[in-house]
Amino acid sequence: MKSKMAAGLLGIFLGAFGVHKFYLGYTKAGVIMLLVSLLTCGFGASVMSIIGIVEGVMYLTKTDEDFEAIYVNGEKMWF
Repeated sequence: MKSKMAAGLLGIFLGAFGVHKFYLGYTKAGVIMLLVSLLTCGFGASVMSIIGIVEGVMYLTKTDEDFEAIYVNGEKMWF
């Protein structure tokens, strides 16, 4: 079982690099976020960081059951 607290904090603090996506098992989405951040010389990192913060807050505001159903079992990669 994946921890919503860990996923949320990873999204907030390391979201620009897609670490929260890798944690949840969404390798493709994590690689996309990582490459956008690295290949745009930091410009894309600001956008990916905002996405990570939004997703992190979304993870933390869900109930444990909703988080598990939507992001772990339902495999919803984006927002």
